[in-house]
Amino acid sequence: MKSKYKIGFLGMGTVAQGVWRHLANNHAEMSRRLGADYELSVACVRSAAKKRGVEIAPERLTENPEDVVSNPEIDVVCELMGGVETAFKLVKKAVENGKIVITANKAMLCEKGAELFALLEKNPKSQIFFEASVAGGIPIIKSLREGLVANRFSLIYGILNGTCNYILTRMERENATYEAVLEDARRLGYVEADESLDIDGIDSAHKAAVLAYLAHGRWVKLSEMIVNGIREIRLEDMLWAREFGCRIKLLASIKRDSETGKISVAVYPALLPLSDVVANVNEVFNAVALEGDLVGRTVHIGRGAGQNATASAVISDIADAFRALNSNAKYVSCHASNGVEMMPLKDIESSFYMRLSVKDETGTLAKIASIFASQKVSIELLEQKRHVNANEAWLILTTHKTSEFAIREACKALEESEQVLEKPFVLRIFEDTQA
Repeated sequence: MKSKYKIGFLGMGTVAQGVWRHLANNHAEMSRRLGADYELSVACVRSAAKKRGVEIAPERLTENPEDVVSNPEIDVVCELMGGVETAFKLVKKAVENGKIVITANKAMLCEKGAELFALLEKNPKSQIFFEASVAGGIPIIKSLREGLVANRFSLIYGILNGTCNYILTRMERENATYEAVLEDARRLGYVEADESLDIDGIDSAHKAAVLAYLAHGRWVKLSEMIVNGIREIRLEDMLWAREFGCRIKLLASIKRDSETGKISVAVYPALLPLSDVVANVNEVFNAVALEGDLVGRTVHIGRGAGQNATASAVISDIADAFRALNSNAKYVSCHASNGVEMMPLKDIESSFYMRLSVKDETGTLAKIASIFASQKVSIELLEQKRHVNANEAWLILTTHKTSEFAIREACKALEESEQVLEKPFVLRIFEDTQA
């Protein structure tokens, strides 16, 4: 056991500055809480001359990442630079050099997790902690890895992207359009530089991959998931959702079939009943609901992003790193067996909400009904709404439970129909028993 552990940083962006500032300004108290003394040794940055929101002595800055990952004096490496390929190469080298790595990089974990955690098996002195990679202000990684370790999870679902939740909240609350609220989100800095990561559900999918690994022991690729974003949601959908006693949320969902053991992982906007706690989590907050076989339902709510919330998660991982260094203990990454298979689309079932822009003429309803019947999709409710354009109408319908495969085939047929004027818009109706 060392008298003092040295921490190195890869990247000194918003989150890293928050970590550095808190550990530097509260050294005595944090040393007591973390169970060991520490030194903020070195930070690798793109430009050492750049001005930052935290004061760092020039001798502690470097532009060479080898000064962090290959420095024999560094005990803990905090990878907070983002990106995938470069970050992975550096984390890999840190692991090979026996470092404990802390990362908030959900994209890297999603794409390189299988390779990275296989590498840990060959380097027993190294460990990776990643609490900040999912729902920064919620200790959901620790909950899955430690607090709820005795459970098998039939369902995990929730809101994992604060940007989309902010947009959907304001659309509903203010009767505002998607475009207007998105512009405000950009101005406030809530949207990633690459907007598709947030808006198209990719950020949530990366996080869902991390949770699926912890719960079920498999790194799920984006290509194996259902991933839809919120771009096509209209204000009218928000209003009509309320008529069904629901609210639209962008949900990540991980379901395990109790009979086959297969899992499905998905991210999509869904109609969520107002009676569900998660449906009432608004603004930039995140929420994760877990259904364990022993504990039952637990719901975890907190800030999902931001400097302080994410820095809090990183520092909690530093505490775990110090405990591991003090005791030479190896933390278990996940508690489920490997070899888990993905559920095929024909076995993933849900009820669906659909909005169709159609010709307002005789025979349209009959044609629409025949298309659904051909795919054995049963319509539960059908309403016609007034359209702003003459000779057009909105059809709002919900289905009985059917498969993802059947609804996709129905949508293909609808797009090819002369009666349907726009691509069908589809939402899942979320239930506890579905993926």
